[in-house]
Amino acid sequence: MSYPAGWYDDPQDPTQQRYWDGNAWTDQRRGQQGPGPYQGQQYGQPAQHGQVYGGGQSGQPSQPQYGQPAQYGQPAQYGQPQQYGQPQYGQPQQQGQGYPAYPQQQQGYGYPGLRVPSTPDGQPLSGWWRRVWARILDSIIVGIIGLPLTGYFYYQYIQVIWDYLEDTMDSAAAGNTQPSTTLPAEAYQWMIPAVLIGLLVAFVYEYLFLTKKGWTPGKKALGIAVRLRDVPGLPPGPAVAKRYGFIIGLSLLGAIPLVGTLFGFVALINYLWPLWDDKKQALHDKVAGTNVVRTN
Repeated sequence: MSYPAGWYDDPQDPTQQRYWDGNAWTDQRRGQQGPGPYQGQQYGQPAQHGQVYGGGQSGQPSQPQYGQPAQYGQPAQYGQPQQYGQPQYGQPQQQGQGYPAYPQQQQGYGYPGLRVPSTPDGQPLSGWWRRVWARILDSIIVGIIGLPLTGYFYYQYIQVIWDYLEDTMDSAAAGNTQPSTTLPAEAYQWMIPAVLIGLLVAFVYEYLFLTKKGWTPGKKALGIAVRLRDVPGLPPGPAVAKRYGFIIGLSLLGAIPLVGTLFGFVALINYLWPLWDDKKQALHDKVAGTNVVRTN
């Protein structure tokens, strides 16, 4: 059963509402426009038909038995219609009798049936932007960690490129209208080792953090972690190796002349895949059988 587009309680944050586009949650959020979840409602679970907020003791909703009038602040049992402000047919109205609850069609306070994408055992999945920002943070951290190993190679590479640019400009000033557009071979001699060392550092970084903690520092900062889709807990070493090995493989293949553009496009699709995948998995997640999940 599908539900109309509108604002509903955010299953991940009871203090906010989130927009449901009719098929899936969007990233649009706003503050609560009405009462929050009743006391005792499970986090992220909708209220059932016939439940209201603020009824009973300590905010607990009460459900009267069939054929009994609703008490103050209590709704009628689901399936028992009651006129606004009137008792049920054949029953005397009690003093302070309340009114029945109605489904919140547009506001969504407890609107049933909406489901946040999750693992089979119910852990909410990460949104796409959280994954992007976590990857950016981790890339910065890996670059800093690897700098003592790659710094010399990058320095020599920059020197070669700088000399190449100076020679090209001097040649153009001398009247040469056909300057070389190919980098000197010496530049690749320094660039390739720097890239390979950087990828190795990144692999060790991902492997150690994910197998020991389930998250990298970047992921922890964004409140997400990696786990097997069907098994909670830390991801095993082989899954982590497959996961990041797939990313490294695309990076290396992208450096091959001619076919590199194709693999570069595949790498882009890999990172965009969770946007339309029903399991919110990137291609490297599917290879490893993993999911990126919310931890807070």
